[in-house]
Amino acid sequence: MILSKINLTYALGLLLALASCRPDQINHLPGTKQIAEETANWEVKRITPNDLLHATRWAGDSLTAYADTLLRRTLARELAAGGVAKAANFCRPQTYPAVDSMARKWRTNPRRVEWQSGAAGPTSAAVTAAGLQPDTLRLIGRPAADTFYYQRPIVLRNNLCLRCHGQPGRDLTAAEAKLLQAQHPGLRAVGRQTGQVLGAWQVTLERDGVAEFYTLKTRKKWKEHKMPKLF
Repeated sequence: MILSKINLTYALGLLLALASCRPDQINHLPGTKQIAEETANWEVKRITPNDLLHATRWAGDSLTAYADTLLRRTLARELAAGGVAKAANFCRPQTYPAVDSMARKWRTNPRRVEWQSGAAGPTSAAVTAAGLQPDTLRLIGRPAADTFYYQRPIVLRNNLCLRCHGQPGRDLTAAEAKLLQAQHPGLRAVGRQTGQVLGAWQVTLERDGVAEFYTLKTRKKWKEHKMPKLF
């Protein structure tokens, strides 16, 4: 009976002590949420065929958008420095070192397919199959078990492109148009208008690279939330 009273007294004292602790007096373990998210990222997840196709589009969009951004910046710089004659040498973003490095990292092979002048159709059967239109139409496929395919149209959307591909006598001089035709024989290098399709990005991707990109794209990202400054 005495022992029971002692245990009851001890329990009541412990509860009162816990109740008296304020939240700011409790020491929480640091980084618990980050640890939980990293643990979830290490869990084995099954990647379905549809997941790989989604990753193909993500990877293709990321790579080609990055290349197009570098192309616009490079052309703007070269046009300001040396005009069309100098800028024309840089109109191959798939060969830029930064783009090539990104392509190697994700095991992809990007290329740009252009249209031929005077031809009834584009230069590639894959372009024809895509039914290229001046919008965001994409072609995503899996031609082999370990190979994926991405394609999207290249559309003339801004005045920077018109500076090289526009109308002679308006967007560029006759001499500049003649120079471009000499540098790119067989291609309709000039005489284009805003909204026209210039060609297509075509990217071949390996399965390992697509799976790795999907894993990175879908993993949880740790974001530190700092407490607001009160005083």
